[in-house]
Amino acid sequence: MQKSECHGGVQLRNRGADNCDQRTSSSIQIKHRTTVQQGKSSSSTSSPESTRKFHPRPSDKLNPKTINPFGEQSRAPSAFEAIYSKGGIPCRLVHGSVKHRLQWECPPENLPFDPLLITLAEGLRETKHPYTFVSKEGFRELLLVQGAPEKAVPLLPRLVPVLKAALVHLDDDVFARGLNALMQLSVVVGPSLNDHLKHLLTSLSKRLRDKKFKEPITSALQKLEQHGGSGSLIIIKSKIPTYCSICC
Repeated sequence: MQKSECHGGVQLRNRGADNCDQRTSSSIQIKHRTTVQQGKSSSSTSSPESTRKFHPRPSDKLNPKTINPFGEQSRAPSAFEAIYSKGGIPCRLVHGSVKHRLQWECPPENLPFDPLLITLAEGLRETKHPYTFVSKEGFRELLLVQGAPEKAVPLLPRLVPVLKAALVHLDDDVFARGLNALMQLSVVVGPSLNDHLKHLLTSLSKRLRDKKFKEPITSALQKLEQHGGSGSLIIIKSKIPTYCSICC
């Protein structure tokens, strides 16, 4: 009888130990699975793919599919670009094998200068083709038409600030186009430009420090003196004392 009870007690203890081992094993498996899941989640957050999501590669910006059209990459068209795209400039660029030219929808002498001449002057600040060529060549050709002085002089109070914006531009090509436009305007309006010269000469004086612009600026000042008369020389010398008159 005692052996039976003893044997039964042993079996109960064995069963209890087995249950304890099973619970311990299950607990270990659960902890293992939790650790593995945490490891996967931490590795996924630190994986190169997730890193690229937060830090896009430079090549992603070059791929149109990755560019956000509402992000910083999208740029609103400039006023001149928008007007040209809508047909507001009555000419089109004709590509030639040697050089380009403009084709006007009607003779330029029949076109009103207001606001076309000012719009073309605003286009001098463009930096992309074809807007750079259209604005530069259109401004030049419009000033060559018969009756240009009578049409351009009344626009000087609005035209000069636009030219000044091109002359203070940081882009060298924009400055060069503005300088050429100023010389072309001086030939047409003559002494009428003298009242506005002081607003333009400050930027020319600053650019004189750049050696590559010293010669073209000096040539422009000579043009201003030539077509502006003695009155222009006084204004030029007041802003740029080192200028040597063409009469010397």
